[in-house]
Amino acid sequence: MERPLRRQPGQDPHGQLSDPDLPAVIRDRREKLRRLREAGVEPYARSFERTHTTAQARALLGERVQVAGRLVARRGMGGMAFADLQDGAGRIQLVARRDRLGEAAHAAFLDLDLGDIVGAEGTVFTTKKGEVSVDLDRVPLLSKSLRPLPEKWHGLKDVETRYRQRYLDLISNPESRAVFEKRTRVIGAVRRLLDERGFLEVETPILHDIASGGHARPFTTHYNALDRDFFLRIALELHLKRLIVGGVERVYEIGRTFRNEGISPRHNPEFTMLEVYQAYATYEDMMRLTEDIIVAAAEAAGTSLTTSYQGEDIDFTPPYRRETMRDLVLELTGRDLAGNELDDAFETEVQPQLRQPTFVLDYPVEISPLARRRADDPRFVERFELIIAGREHANAFTELTDPIDQRERFEQQAAARAAGFEEAHPFDEDFVTAMEYGMPPTGGLGIGIDRVVMLLTDQPAIRDVLLFPQLKEAPRQG
Repeated sequence: MERPLRRQPGQDPHGQLSDPDLPAVIRDRREKLRRLREAGVEPYARSFERTHTTAQARALLGERVQVAGRLVARRGMGGMAFADLQDGAGRIQLVARRDRLGEAAHAAFLDLDLGDIVGAEGTVFTTKKGEVSVDLDRVPLLSKSLRPLPEKWHGLKDVETRYRQRYLDLISNPESRAVFEKRTRVIGAVRRLLDERGFLEVETPILHDIASGGHARPFTTHYNALDRDFFLRIALELHLKRLIVGGVERVYEIGRTFRNEGISPRHNPEFTMLEVYQAYATYEDMMRLTEDIIVAAAEAAGTSLTTSYQGEDIDFTPPYRRETMRDLVLELTGRDLAGNELDDAFETEVQPQLRQPTFVLDYPVEISPLARRRADDPRFVERFELIIAGREHANAFTELTDPIDQRERFEQQAAARAAGFEEAHPFDEDFVTAMEYGMPPTGGLGIGIDRVVMLLTDQPAIRDVLLFPQLKEAPRQG
């Protein structure tokens, strides 16, 4: 049985730290907390029966409501005081009249701080200035705030604070909350589209014994029970293709993926991927599916197909432009290249110039170990990437189904790894074994959900569409 915690030096009987180094505003709030408890008031309520959100209450003139939320503004200190209450649905004004609440309750209302979470019970009415308000009968404190909201909280702009303390960003910036609500709607729309077309959503392992399915450095972790190192997955691909072998002919997963790489406006070490696999399909089928997904996502986000991204006009209306990588490099650089030189030239000189949605087709086989070769030119594979505003948003193949060819390509990748290319694809013997049982012709598609949400919500950086992005260590003060 645990022993009760003993009061430590520097604590009062109510457990409040009496630290003289704390800012005065925090000391003041802790003092209020102490006084509340001494008066027998519980400052952290167990529950509150809320009958309506603020948005619902605004439509109920003349009716009694019980709303709850955070105090975010206040005006007046006399016999009639005003405050703004904010919940997840919006805001409503509270009106506290001394003659209605009573002397003690009115004084308690005036003693509340911005940031406190309260209940509000009363009748909805419209003030002489036309403001829909709740005429308070009761205003219980539900959770005492011990830290003040940031200065000018209603327009919190400090980037580090917004990312490191996302809760303050969500309190302060309604537009940030709207971005994440749109993100949820986008993912829901993608699921509905795929479900309606007969795709089965699955969950596959995050811990892999081989970091396969892409060219990337993995995160490594140690599994104590087996005394073996495992990797956080860098892709969803090979487990989903095993399901295609097993007869699950239409399958998808939306899940977190991890790559031990840098942090930038386009990259976060963990991100959300959609991967889709369809038996008896090709990369042409995946192009049409990609267009349908982008259209459905835009509709869910409330974004027009003809819109702008960071001040640049973008047209999401299908069909999208289709060009081979080789032709694009020849057109924009004047050089006719193949192999790794082609990929390097495309990435550095051509991709940044592709602003409108463009399917870039037929990549070199050397950088595409899981894709089917073109029958007319085996130096290239049936692969595309969707480039919008200079960034990759989707990657798809007509999948390689020949286990002999797959084994040879894995061997080539293993040789590249042995020569020092850390991101070369490892040899996955179990996957080749699965292919040897017979894999049907298949089309596969991967879409970066975060980047699509960036586009559709006009956000400049991936951190703006991740609730809790990975950040570099904060600089030390002093």
